[in-house]
Amino acid sequence: MSSEAIIGGMPIEIIKKKNLKNLYIRVNPPEGNVTVSTPSDYPDEEIRLFVLKKMPEITKVRDRMLAQPRQTEREYVSGESHYLWGKPYRLQVVYEGNKYEITKLPNKIILTAPERSTKESRESAFNEWYREELKRVLNGVISTCESKTNLHANEYKIKNMRTKWGACNINKKRIWINLQLAKKPVECLEYVVIHELVHLIEKNHTNRFHALVEEFYPTWKEARKLLAEMPLDYIEKGEG
Repeated sequence: MSSEAIIGGMPIEIIKKKNLKNLYIRVNPPEGNVTVSTPSDYPDEEIRLFVLKKMPEITKVRDRMLAQPRQTEREYVSGESHYLWGKPYRLQVVYEGNKYEITKLPNKIILTAPERSTKESRESAFNEWYREELKRVLNGVISTCESKTNLHANEYKIKNMRTKWGACNINKKRIWINLQLAKKPVECLEYVVIHELVHLIEKNHTNRFHALVEEFYPTWKEARKLLAEMPLDYIEKGEG
């Protein structure tokens, strides 16, 4: 059951679950929305006091998130900067033919598009290219991460997500990976895969959860820092 409350002047989404034993607070990227997961029978007043006690920490994390640089909306025209695996490339658009093709050179990406192409169609072609790039790299990352953890998901899927880098359906053992990770360094993708695999054996972000992530991926804090410091793509600010 989900509801919203204003606590300390901040909107907080409260999610009550039967199987929880403790309270968990999450500040969700990229816009700093705050969710509190609680046991279903936890008193509302105690939830409010818990959030108020944690408010300085919540505000600090949220302010840092909101201060993270964001790219302006991309038009997919020559001269723009587009990231692939953490490296910025200058975009060159060539208008010819009736097909979309993307070629990556050492310092630039060439997009060949029809003369009458729209911004939306060029963006769609770019996203499909990112999807193929992510699939290509993801296969090797999955193999490495599953070997490290001895944990295995039944299925991995890719989609644009607004507030999460990854998600795990524990019952179906299905892991979702954010398409935007194709723009981040590969170690960020590795961290997210490890993070979601650990959810298969530890549902919530408990001390045990973080200890397991640390065990399987000792440099996870550096990878998380990269995700927090690199410019966010415009799509991450809107609906994913």
